[in-house]
Amino acid sequence: VQLVESGGGLVQAGGSLRLSCAASGNIFSINAMRWYRQAPGKQRELVAAITSSGSTNYVDSVKGRFTISRDNAKNTVYLQMNSLETEDTGVYYCNVDYQSWGSIPLTSWGQGTQVTVSS
Repeated sequence: VQLVESGGGLVQAGGSLRLSCAASGNIFSINAMRWYRQAPGKQRELVAAITSSGSTNYVDSVKGRFTISRDNAKNTVYLQMNSLETEDTGVYYCNVDYQSWGSIPLTSWGQGTQVTVSS
Protein backbone atom coordinates (compact mmCIF):
# COMPACT_ATOMS: atom_id res chain seq x y z
CA VAL A 1 0.00 0.00 0.00
CA GLN A 2 1.35 3.41 -0.98
CA LEU A 3 0.66 6.62 0.90
CA VAL A 4 0.96 9.95 -0.91
CA GLU A 5 0.99 13.09 1.20
CA SER A 6 0.39 16.63 0.08
CA GLY A 7 -0.37 20.07 1.46
CA GLY A 8 2.78 21.01 3.30
CA GLY A 9 4.53 24.31 2.78
CA LEU A 10 5.65 27.59 4.30
CA VAL A 11 3.17 29.65 6.28
CA GLN A 12 3.34 32.53 8.72
CA ALA A 13 2.47 32.02 12.36
CA GLY A 14 -1.27 32.20 12.82
CA GLY A 15 -1.92 30.78 9.38
CA SER A 16 -3.46 27.49 8.26
CA LEU A 17 -2.54 24.48 6.20
CA ARG A 18 -4.40 21.31 5.27
CA LEU A 19 -2.48 18.08 4.84
CA SER A 20 -3.82 15.14 2.86
CA CYS A 21 -2.68 11.53 2.70
CA ALA A 22 -4.17 9.16 0.15
CA ALA A 23 -3.71 5.40 0.36
CA SER A 24 -3.71 3.21 -2.72
CA GLY A 25 -2.97 -0.38 -3.62
CA ASN A 26 -4.25 -3.72 -2.40
CA ILE A 27 -6.58 -2.53 0.37
CA PHE A 28 -9.28 -4.62 1.99
CA SER A 29 -9.79 -2.36 4.97
CA ILE A 30 -8.17 0.59 6.70
CA ASN A 31 -8.23 0.84 10.45
CA ALA A 32 -6.49 3.63 12.36
CA MET A 33 -4.99 6.56 10.48
CA ARG A 34 -2.49 8.87 12.12
CA TRP A 35 -0.33 11.93 11.62
CA TYR A 36 3.12 12.14 13.17
CA ARG A 37 5.64 14.94 13.00
CA GLN A 38 9.36 15.23 13.52
CA ALA A 39 10.98 18.54 14.30
CA PRO A 40 14.70 19.06 13.70
CA GLY A 41 16.71 17.35 16.41
CA LYS A 42 13.65 15.82 18.03
CA GLN A 43 11.99 12.44 18.05
CA ARG A 44 8.98 11.72 15.93
CA GLU A 45 5.76 12.33 17.87
CA LEU A 46 2.16 11.35 17.35
CA VAL A 47 0.10 14.44 16.56
CA ALA A 48 -3.37 13.05 15.88
CA ALA A 49 -5.14 9.77 15.24
CA ILE A 50 -8.55 8.68 14.00
CA THR A 51 -10.09 5.24 14.23
CA SER A 52 -12.21 3.52 11.60
CA SER A 53 -15.31 4.60 13.51
CA GLY A 54 -14.20 8.23 13.63
CA SER A 55 -12.93 8.55 17.18
CA THR A 56 -10.08 11.02 17.41
CA ASN A 57 -7.29 11.93 19.78
CA TYR A 58 -4.63 14.63 19.74
CA VAL A 59 -1.40 15.53 21.44
CA ASP A 60 -2.08 18.27 23.99
CA SER A 61 -0.09 20.91 22.12
CA VAL A 62 -2.44 20.87 19.10
CA LYS A 63 -5.81 20.43 20.79
CA GLY A 64 -8.23 23.09 19.66
CA ARG A 65 -6.06 24.01 16.66
CA PHE A 66 -5.75 20.83 14.57
CA THR A 67 -8.51 18.59 13.27
CA ILE A 68 -8.01 15.11 11.86
CA SER A 69 -10.63 13.64 9.56
CA ARG A 70 -10.95 10.86 7.00
CA ASP A 71 -12.83 10.04 3.84
CA ASN A 72 -13.24 6.28 3.78
CA ALA A 73 -14.51 6.26 0.21
CA LYS A 74 -11.25 7.86 -0.91
CA ASN A 75 -8.96 6.07 1.59
CA THR A 76 -7.72 9.50 2.58
CA VAL A 77 -6.89 11.15 5.88
CA TYR A 78 -6.65 14.90 6.40
CA LEU A 79 -5.10 17.17 8.97
CA GLN A 80 -6.49 20.69 9.14
CA MET A 81 -4.01 22.87 10.98
CA ASN A 82 -5.12 26.30 12.16
CA SER A 83 -3.44 28.95 14.30
CA LEU A 84 -0.08 27.50 13.39
CA GLU A 85 2.86 28.21 15.67
CA THR A 86 6.57 28.11 14.96
CA GLU A 87 6.76 25.05 17.20
CA ASP A 88 4.60 23.18 14.66
CA THR A 89 7.47 23.23 12.18
CA GLY A 90 8.64 19.79 11.10
CA VAL A 91 8.17 16.94 8.69
CA TYR A 92 4.68 15.47 8.93
CA TYR A 93 4.16 11.79 8.21
CA CYS A 94 0.95 9.87 7.80
CA ASN A 95 0.68 6.33 9.09
CA VAL A 96 -2.08 3.89 8.23
CA ASP A 97 -3.02 0.50 9.66
CA TYR A 98 -4.56 -1.59 6.93
CA GLN A 99 -5.30 -5.07 5.78
CA SER A 100 -4.89 -6.33 2.25
CA TRP A 101 -6.94 -9.14 0.79
CA GLY A 102 -5.76 -12.39 2.31
CA SER A 103 -3.06 -10.89 4.49
CA ILE A 104 -2.43 -10.03 8.12
CA PRO A 105 -2.85 -6.45 9.39
CA LEU A 106 0.02 -4.22 8.37
CA THR A 107 1.09 -0.60 8.72
CA SER A 108 2.41 1.83 6.13
CA TRP A 109 4.15 5.21 6.26
CA GLY A 110 4.06 8.16 3.94
CA GLN A 111 7.20 9.86 2.64
CA GLY A 112 6.66 12.97 4.75
CA THR A 113 5.74 16.53 3.90
CA GLN A 114 7.54 19.58 5.23
CA VAL A 115 5.63 22.17 7.23
CA THR A 116 7.49 25.36 8.06
CA VAL A 117 5.91 28.07 10.19
CA SER A 118 7.71 31.41 10.20
CA SER A 119 7.41 34.06 12.91
